[in-house]
Order: sequence, then structure tokens, then C-alpha cells
Amino acid sequence: MNTINTNQAILYSAYKAWCQASQLRNRRRRNKRFTYGDQWSDTISTTNGATMSEYDYYLKGGTPPQTNNLIRQMVKTIVGRYRTEFIDNHTPSNKNVAAVHSHNQLDELDSRMLEEFLISGTAIQRIDPHLELWQRQVNVANVNLNEFFINVINDPLVRDCELVGQLHDMSMPQLIKTVANGSRFKAKWIRHIYSNNCLERTLDFSHAIGADSHQGMNFWRASDTSKCRAIEVWTRENREVTLCHNRDTAQVSILPATARVKESPSTTTRYDIVTTWHCRWFSPMGDLLAEWDSPWAHGEHPFAIKLYPLTDGEVHSFVEDIIDQQKAVNQIITLINNIMMASAKGVLIFPETALPDGFTWEDIRRVWRDCNGILPYNPSYSSNKPEQISVNNTNIGAYEMVKLQMQLLEEISGVTGALQGKNTVTGNSATLYQNETTNAVIALSDIFGTFSNFRNNRDVKIASL
Repeated sequence: MNTINTNQAILYSAYKAWCQASQLRNRRRRNKRFTYGDQWSDTISTTNGATMSEYDYYLKGGTPPQTNNLIRQMVKTIVGRYRTEFIDNHTPSNKNVAAVHSHNQLDELDSRMLEEFLISGTAIQRIDPHLELWQRQVNVANVNLNEFFINVINDPLVRDCELVGQLHDMSMPQLIKTVANGSRFKAKWIRHIYSNNCLERTLDFSHAIGADSHQGMNFWRASDTSKCRAIEVWTRENREVTLCHNRDTAQVSILPATARVKESPSTTTRYDIVTTWHCRWFSPMGDLLAEWDSPWAHGEHPFAIKLYPLTDGEVHSFVEDIIDQQKAVNQIITLINNIMMASAKGVLIFPETALPDGFTWEDIRRVWRDCNGILPYNPSYSSNKPEQISVNNTNIGAYEMVKLQMQLLEEISGVTGALQGKNTVTGNSATLYQNETTNAVIALSDIFGTFSNFRNNRDVKIASL
């Protein structure tokens, strides 16, 4: 296979990995909606076959949907607990790593990363060493899941990763600085391939993979039309090499398999295969913008990755587990609100003969809904007058159902009242309350431990740059 076909195959594999993660991205979008208060946008099918959002369905039935966002408070509680016990005021023992923590304000970045971890089940950061103004700096950044792709993996430690990468939307000067390697000729070439005429030849593998066109456009096109889309792909590759051992200097050199080594009594050569991570930058048109082997001591890609929990290659987050209980709470409270409104107003019995001149039944309904409306009535039209019938139907067990669902929400999530600083009873000892809080943290210890493992792996990669 020649170089051009190899590069196209790698770009195809990157696009395939992107499409395979579409369900994960869709779940993340839904989880994010629920976390930040948009909890009535799920679509449902009505009895007549129509499809609409839950919000429109309830509103059409005359019941304004009520939102009581409990998920957001739980996420804030977990992040706050982790910041208090594990993040804030924690200084790594390695001085170089501590300097990177300080330079990148990793306490804040990690807190936002934990929030993302709870919403999507993914934690992804990028560690990039840069040479700016002749000073070496290490930049750490959170990576948005919408910009990230990886081959299907099953190992919680991500040791079966073969391909990983990121989509970049960059200005033209920024892109040239990244991939042109100081060459004016290459900078001119990059400007040319990103011209409007060349952009018409954007690759599209969606037909071959079976992805929809919207999925493909997200991969190939920048969301901001003023930016240039570039695709960074890292692949783990095996290469044939010659190991050369010089016994006089006690040095081992790795040479290409085709290299010729001058034989001598002090030199021993051996054929071997080495594994290396190789980076390629592509344009959406399939042009190879730049490539290089991993230049760092760890010899890997620049990403720190944690997917939780990883079961058969699937990720299902903390927020996803409690969405059904959150919806049940909203529905029951909406029902209670509707019952109270109906009980307060009751039913209006309005004689047909008493309908005032110029009024329709819709006018009567509109005035009746208004709390300070005036309803005309002329007794000369009819001896029967309008009459309101109301019954108190609020005591139907709905309040108990709300309490039950909130208890289930705490039990499923592990974020109990003790963890949130609730359920404090006057007269109880501080030791008892401390034990309740400790037991509550145990329910979340797996999440805390997994995220701490992610941070440790990130720091190891920083230390080995």
C-alpha cells in the first residue's frame, strides 16, 4: 500500500471512530440538558401518531410543565466534596508537575473536568509542551467530547487504544504556525488548499460507513465558517528496526531496518519490531498537512483519557442513572400543580340561556381563567345563574409519591442528605453525623477513585515530558 492510500485509510478509520461514538455524544447532550434545567425536551408519540416534545404535549393539554432541578444540585455537591477533600490545596510532590499545576490552574480545570465526567462519563485532557519565547511551557486543556474520537476500546486503562485524535477549528495563522514548521512555501500551500474552490472537494465517507449527512458535516466542516477545520490523528504503529549495541560505549541505537551498520567486534546488531505513536494532521480534503513521531519521553499521544464505567465498550454516566427519577419528580409535581389549580377553580356550570350578548363560550372560558376577570350575567335572560362546583382532590397520595421519588433519587445517586449537609438533628453527636457523612462518601468512592486515577495518569504523563 502506498503512502497516499495509507493516509486515506487512516483518515477513514478516524471518521469511522467518530461515527461510532455518535450515541455517546447524543447521550451526553441529553444528560447535559437535564443537568442544566432543560428537562422537558424528550420527544414522545401521542395516541394519534404525532411526535412532539414533552413540554409541548403537557402545554397542549393545558398543564404548564414544572421543573425542579435536583440533578444540578447533586452534581454540585459531588464536585464540591471532591474539591474539598482531593483537589484544593493539593500540591504534587514532583516540582515540575507542581509548576504545571500552578501554570494551568489545574485545580479549576479538574473541577470542571469532574463535572463533565459526571455528565458524560468521560474525562479527556490534552498535555502539550510548547516553546514560546524560548521558554518551555506545558499547557493542559480540557477536551470537549464533541471534538474527540477514539477507536472502540474495552480496557478501562485504555491500553487497547490504537487510534485517537481531535478535531480543531483554527484561524489560518494558528493553523500555519502549528503545521507549517516555519516554511513559507508550506504556508502558501496551506492557504491554497483552504481556499473556497478547494473546499468543494471535501472528503465524505458517510456513504461507506452508513452515517447520516449531519454526522459527516460535523466531522468535516468547522462550526465557525471563519475557521479552518483540521483533523489530528494519532495511530499506534509497529515498525521493523535494527537494534545496534555498541559494547565499547554501552549504547543501544535504534536504526531503520534498511540501515547498513558497519560490522566490528564491539558492535552487535539485531532485528526487532518497535511500537511508536505517530501523529498526522489532515485537511478536510484529505491533504496530509504534517506528520511526526511522538517527540516526548513517554512516547505516546498527548491525551489523558478516562471512560467510566467502561462495560463492553459502552459508557453510561452518573447523570444518566438518575434521569428517570428526575422526570418522575417533575411529572408528579406538575400533576399536583394541575390538581391544585383545578381544585381552586373547580367547574363552572353556565346556563346556555344566560350567555350574554356578544359573548362566545371561548370568551367565557378566557374570563373564567383570569383571577380578576368579570363575567357578565343578566338575570332577565334566565332565572338560572352560573354556579361553580369545586372539590378538594389534593390529598390523593401525590405528596408521598414525590417524597418516595426523592428518596429513590438519593439512593440511586449515592448523594444522600448527610452529604449535602441536610438531615442534621439537634442533640445528635458530631461523631454520629461524621459517620453518616463518611458512609455517604463511600457510595461515591468509586467515582472519586476513578477520577483520581485519571489525574494521577495525567500527572505521570506530565512528569515524563
